[in-house]
Amino acid sequence: MLKGRQSWLFHKKPVILETATVVGPDEAAGPLGDQFDIVYDDWTLGQPSWEKAERKLMEDAAKLAVQKAGLKEDDINFFVGGDLMNQIISASFAARTLQIPFLGAFGACSTSMETLAMASILISSGGARYVLAGTCSHNCTAEKQFRYPTEYGSQKPPTAQYTVTGAGAAVIASTGEGPVVTAATIGRVVDMGIDDPFNMGAAMAPAAVDTMKAHFADLERQPGYYDLIVTGDLARVGYDIAVELLREQKVPMQQTTYKDCGLMIYDREKQQVQAGGSGCGCSATVTYGHILKQIRKGELNRVLVVATGSLLSPLSYQQGETIPCIAHAVAIERGDLT
Repeated sequence: MLKGRQSWLFHKKPVILETATVVGPDEAAGPLGDQFDIVYDDWTLGQPSWEKAERKLMEDAAKLAVQKAGLKEDDINFFVGGDLMNQIISASFAARTLQIPFLGAFGACSTSMETLAMASILISSGGARYVLAGTCSHNCTAEKQFRYPTEYGSQKPPTAQYTVTGAGAAVIASTGEGPVVTAATIGRVVDMGIDDPFNMGAAMAPAAVDTMKAHFADLERQPGYYDLIVTGDLARVGYDIAVELLREQKVPMQQTTYKDCGLMIYDREKQQVQAGGSGCGCSATVTYGHILKQIRKGELNRVLVVATGSLLSPLSYQQGETIPCIAHAVAIERGDLT
């Protein structure tokens, strides 16, 4: 199963039985608004705090994914989840509600593919029959924890990104019909010395490129193997840097289509989202909503999702630390191709 130094090639391919996505009003107003399962028209979701609203996003996505798969929560062996909050409280408190054995994961905004990779290794190794993978984020909770509370109304620079209010969950199984996970590459921590929390795209781009190069080397593949390669949360600044780094390092990305979830989820011309989207919910909702639907329809055959994350905390930033970053890649293919 281990391929190269840091990749898994799944001979017994885990099946993505079903997925579910839940978003807030800004995501519903974007170009992919009709691709999500549940849309809330306000940020509170009827809850008394932003944090409780984020937890509800995760609970709704998890319950709906299980329901769409024709299963009950008691059928799920493990829930692998995480989020941006301290002590991953959104995922762990959702696990309290779901009462599914829980494995918590933290990879910042890369958590969507980290949890999918972990769920896939559990399934492929025979460690589980059904695994729920999921993550979430909320614009107001992330701003309050990592930068300034929304109520403060601080002006943000053009390099800043807009945290997605959303959650995505997937039910992964050992058998069944649906897209399959064929490989995963676990990223290294990369730190280029950037210390500006309003410039996450620039900080994360080198990690995305590092993981992509490792994936191609470990699996002996070219970018053209995939119909689409999509990064998680680089947005305008980070995407442009990644394109330049890939060009400089002679990675032939012209063989494929390369996009970024942070640029796909919002309309930057019409919505005030600075450089574009970010947050755990960014790559989760775009992948488990829009991209998986394209695969199921046969519009895409093979996709590589490279979710990116900044591993800073308020404490590390206050102590003058730079921002370490990571990216995890998961290959998803049409089930009838293998």
